[in-house]
Amino acid sequence: MRLLIVEDDTSLGPLLKKEMERHGFAVDLADNGVDGESMGAVEPYDAVILDLGLPKRPGIEVLQHWRANNNNVPVLILTARDAWHERVDGFKAGADDYLGKSFHTEELLARINALIKRANKQPGGMLKQGNITLDEERQCVVDGSGKEHELTGTEYRLLRYFMHNPGKILSKTILTEHVYDYDSDKDSNVIEVYVKRLRQLLGKDVIETRRGQGYIFRG
Repeated sequence: MRLLIVEDDTSLGPLLKKEMERHGFAVDLADNGVDGESMGAVEPYDAVILDLGLPKRPGIEVLQHWRANNNNVPVLILTARDAWHERVDGFKAGADDYLGKSFHTEELLARINALIKRANKQPGGMLKQGNITLDEERQCVVDGSGKEHELTGTEYRLLRYFMHNPGKILSKTILTEHVYDYDSDKDSNVIEVYVKRLRQLLGKDVIETRRGQGYIFRG
């Protein structure tokens, strides 16, 4: 899953990026409202962490522009402002959640995962499709026989995106856009290698190939 962090704090921004990458996200970081708005409008993010007190363009304005252009990406507002009316303004602008500074990374991670599951109409708790269960905390998968398999970072991000979108035809381009961050070398042909690996772990029928279209996760 791919995440955008828009945060101008030169210590907090890189720290959040590192932490969210450690927990299995492909992460892009913008340090001002103009760049953040542009990236959020063009790139297909699964969720956004948005600070309000940004240089060049306030976070609330960035969010308003996204929503005015029918960009429904889940957005969690992250800010040091704690006045109740500012929280209300954020929700009115289209925010999906709100977390004040300071905070624990574990809570931020839990809220982001909850937003993504809600956006994909997934129930809370562990991510499960058919007989396959993905442990997002430990970044491993349990197959139908109950056997646990360790995953590499890319395997984990790919499988998680598949499991959030069961039954949908997903092209290699779409998959690379949600598995890799902006600076990565997005070679869509590499996706075939990871799909083969997931089939070896979970069974060849778990992921169906649609020639000329992409893949369908069956679970």
